[in-house]
Amino acid sequence: MLQHPRFVEVHPSVYQLAEVELDDIGRIDAARRALPDDARVSHGTRLRLLGVERGPLEPMRFTVARDLHLDIPGIMLHRSRVLPPHDEMAVSVEAAMIGFASVARPIDVIVVGDWLLRRRHLDLVSLLALADQQSWRPGAAEIVEIAPLLDARSRSIPESETRVFLRVAGLPAPQVNHDVFDDGGSFLGCGDLVFLLWRLMVEYEGGQHFADPVQITSDVDRYAGLRAHDWAYVQVTKRHLAQPKSMVRRVHQALVARGYDGPAPQFGAAWDALFTVPPARRRPKVNSQRHTAA
Repeated sequence: MLQHPRFVEVHPSVYQLAEVELDDIGRIDAARRALPDDARVSHGTRLRLLGVERGPLEPMRFTVARDLHLDIPGIMLHRSRVLPPHDEMAVSVEAAMIGFASVARPIDVIVVGDWLLRRRHLDLVSLLALADQQSWRPGAAEIVEIAPLLDARSRSIPESETRVFLRVAGLPAPQVNHDVFDDGGSFLGCGDLVFLLWRLMVEYEGGQHFADPVQITSDVDRYAGLRAHDWAYVQVTKRHLAQPKSMVRRVHQALVARGYDGPAPQFGAAWDALFTVPPARRRPKVNSQRHTAA
């Protein structure tokens, strides 16, 4: 029956109806069915189950607590001496973040971490505790390093990206999603990133800010109110984020125009590291008191 054109083999011994187009969750489930029962969804694939959309879906990543070698297109099976915290299907969100940090650029790990914290899928204390308890695991050191840049107040991934680019370039730390008021106490707006000392907002403008007539009218009124009370602002779009150095320089210029006399942006080793995937770690030696993972 499975040889009929109505069915398509998506993985060894895993079939779907040819007329059905699997979404990401369906594709992950199909991959899981192609693996042994003791394999757990892990790394960024586990986070994709929560709705995170950052980077490509494939390879879909799973972890197994034994030395098992399988070669299935689109699937990466990580082998570990001991599984991180998990349930019957997947590793914990904290464990998935540590795994993700071992294979992803730090900028991706930070913005995904913000997204998870904002939605209370992730607990920062538990994340750091696990990284400390299993410091031998790939990704643990990277999590400890990026933890100071995580912020649950960011409402979207582009907002997080904007904030991280400004911080790592050395500009002052802004308030995140901060309400501002006029001198009489009347509400002027909630800024994505607010430099209070210089009365400057940095606003990420998503597609709805240009397509929704109600949102457009609201923005026009809000920005007019800000200008009337001596607030300046920099608008950032998706295209600006594609050229982050230029975006940072624009914000720096706006700060200088408002009286900022601190250091100019720096695009050195810390900046370059944001976009660099950690090198693969070799398996450390094991003694009787310590487990390790590949």
